[in-house]
Amino acid sequence: MRTIGNVIWLVLAGWWLAICYAVAGVLACVLIITIPFGIAAFRLAGYSLWPFGRRVVVAREAGLPSLIGNVIWILLFGWELALLHIAAGVLLMITIIGIPFGIASIKLAVLALVPLGTRVVDAEEARVPAYEIRPA
Repeated sequence: MRTIGNVIWLVLAGWWLAICYAVAGVLACVLIITIPFGIAAFRLAGYSLWPFGRRVVVAREAGLPSLIGNVIWILLFGWELALLHIAAGVLLMITIIGIPFGIASIKLAVLALVPLGTRVVDAEEARVPAYEIRPA
């Protein structure tokens, strides 16, 4: 079911949202000091391309550098990308089939605002507590 959802998402909104993240990543990598923002943008491009079956995990130990970086990110790229996600979400909610995808797009708008201090992991990996060892 995840694959079907991802393919529908890719056709309806994923490809152009991923392109927007990739453009933001390239622009961020042009300047040397904003390369961490470019890496975050490329990570989010992959997540916005194929989001179902993966989760976002917040790194609690990220701290003050992540907060400062997120504020800079919001000023440079975050607000535009969040507005794109909200616009895509509203457009997707026009049809009944698109309502779950619109909700997913609006949830991604929050991540577009504050991407630093987060990781994208598989859904199964997000359920395993950090202290538990998974068998290989």
